[in-house]
Amino acid sequence: MLLPALYFLLCFATLAALLWSGFTLFSQQEDPLEERLEQLQTNTTGTGTRIRRRRMGGGLLNSLLYLISLFPGGEDWLRGTERELVQAGIRRRETVALYSIGQLTFLLLLVAGMLYLQRDNDLTQKAAGVAAAGILGWLLPRQVLYRLVKSYRRRLQEALPDTIDLLGIVLGTGLALDQAVLRVCEEMQHVYPELTSEFYTVVMQVKAGQERSKAFQQLVRRTGVEDIKSLAAMIVQSERFGTSLAQALRVYADALRTRRRLRAEAAIGKAGIKMLFPIVLFILPALFVVTLVPGLLSFLRDLQGWIGAR
Repeated sequence: MLLPALYFLLCFATLAALLWSGFTLFSQQEDPLEERLEQLQTNTTGTGTRIRRRRMGGGLLNSLLYLISLFPGGEDWLRGTERELVQAGIRRRETVALYSIGQLTFLLLLVAGMLYLQRDNDLTQKAAGVAAAGILGWLLPRQVLYRLVKSYRRRLQEALPDTIDLLGIVLGTGLALDQAVLRVCEEMQHVYPELTSEFYTVVMQVKAGQERSKAFQQLVRRTGVEDIKSLAAMIVQSERFGTSLAQALRVYADALRTRRRLRAEAAIGKAGIKMLFPIVLFILPALFVVTLVPGLLSFLRDLQGWIGAR
């Protein structure tokens, strides 16, 4: 009786840790100005943010990151995880530690559950089950993070045409670029909050003392969207050579709308092929049962009566 009680207690603790990590990870919002000021202070002292974060102390989350970085390949895994979290729009300092807690807790939960389910099997089956649980527990959180990155990039791409078109209109009224971007952010913050947050971060970085070209380069690295990369290059070149940015943005917004329409048409074309497998696996068997079973039952009943009459 003691072993099942300990197992269920471990399951409860791991589920509580997962819920706490997920709630803390997605509940708070980022502060772009505070983030930029901290980065400027870090660059002034000549030390990187990751180096300071990987030292022991400074709280439980920082100590956890330091312990993970001590394992072979741990530092590279933390950097890759941090980059993917940034590209998913989650950019607070404790996100890497919270994600690490969630992934490791999920991995341990699956391994412990597999050991409990195979407690009566031999060693070979236990090893195979633990290996399968370990692979699944490692890959599933990565797939969730990959889906978050993909969804965030898709929302940014969908928001670009309308936002850039409005930015070109506002620039045509005579406002400077920073004031125009802030005006567009005020108008679009409820419609496209993700892209609005990215543009607002760029403006806050420029106001904090960062060069506009570097601020847009950081925007491209944060998002990883090719259309934003082209937009950043257009804005930087227009500022450097003194060309009209409003007209260029209108033309680029038309091109982005054309690309969005082509993506929608491609998705519609793929819908028929994607629906083929659910139709064959689920709809057609149910249709066959509904249409053929009543006739088959009637035939069997008539056949039984004919055999009984003879």
